[in-house]
Amino acid sequence: MTRSTHVRHRVLFVITKSNWGGAQRYVFDMATGLDPARYSVAVALGGDGLLARRLREVGIPVHQLPMERDVRLVGELRVLSALYRLLRRERPDIVHLNSSKAGGLGGVAARLARVPAIIFTGHGWAFNEDRPRWHALLIRFFVWVTLLLAHRTICVSHAICEQVAELPLVRGRLITIHNGIPPARLRDRAEARSILSLPPDAFVVGTIAELHPTKGHRYLIEALNQLSAVHACFIGEGELRETLADQVAAHDLSARVHFAGLVRDAPELLGAFDLFVLPSISEALGLVVLEAGAAGLPVIASRVGGIPEIISRPEEGVLVPPRDPHALAAAIEALRSDPTRRSALGRTLQQRVHEVFTRERMIAETEALYRATKSD
Repeated sequence: MTRSTHVRHRVLFVITKSNWGGAQRYVFDMATGLDPARYSVAVALGGDGLLARRLREVGIPVHQLPMERDVRLVGELRVLSALYRLLRRERPDIVHLNSSKAGGLGGVAARLARVPAIIFTGHGWAFNEDRPRWHALLIRFFVWVTLLLAHRTICVSHAICEQVAELPLVRGRLITIHNGIPPARLRDRAEARSILSLPPDAFVVGTIAELHPTKGHRYLIEALNQLSAVHACFIGEGELRETLADQVAAHDLSARVHFAGLVRDAPELLGAFDLFVLPSISEALGLVVLEAGAAGLPVIASRVGGIPEIISRPEEGVLVPPRDPHALAAAIEALRSDPTRRSALGRTLQQRVHEVFTRERMIAETEALYRATKSD
């Protein structure tokens, strides 16, 4: 009788930034969730942010790269050289690329290093952001090149898959694997509000997102200006911090809008909110919508990107047009005045997330893609 053995395949994840956004949470969940009997994992990234620290805490090797989000020719050549040297030294069987810059530079380096399987996960496309048309077209071209460099591309929603499926020679390389999340761990309401310095008895709408133009915080502030006695909590940091603070002050909302900054394990504090709002103007899927749903919160979100693939029925949440503070204010007020409906929406979305959007399903589908790509 012979005992079957598995060869452990070396997987190197590559991501541009080491902060803690949706793409970084995806890399962490994948890196810590792959079957350790089949895969040995390392991560290459730019910076030394929360993702890098959390990976080290759980014993996953981290390789730091001189990689930043801004594009500078000399810097890109330096990153490309560093990636190539890393790949030649580590000789991974699978390179799993995440984010635009890591996807493009990592794709070139992996092809030059003859990596057997190159996977790219599209967490959204930069050409969807507000830009001049020429700039968006240029970015679209580079996205196309990145998709051709990868053997297979994972799209985290059908919506973003369709946005690139008509590019030449691309459709057969695409597969949709929705994000999944681990079971929710929640602190109780009083403790969560204390940590976030929120008034104990106020009606609080909350959001967790980088303070970036695509996340639409400005529209939530405009909506709050039309409402009374509603507080908002923004968990996250980013380039718009001062701009949003100025907008809050201009509307005399400083007593009702709370900037919590970066908060470790922020999903554990979702119980502090009565309502979760994601007013994005562009969203690949909306990982935080999954987290809010898992926490049993009612959700109001923009009808953009993959969000309607999560909130697929009116019983699961409220979708509003993007960039429409009036519709957002009306939706918040309607749910604020109807606690029974809030509870029903939270329960229904929670059940959907638990049944469909699990981390186990996401990892199983990704491991199946790894096996199929290596056997091609």
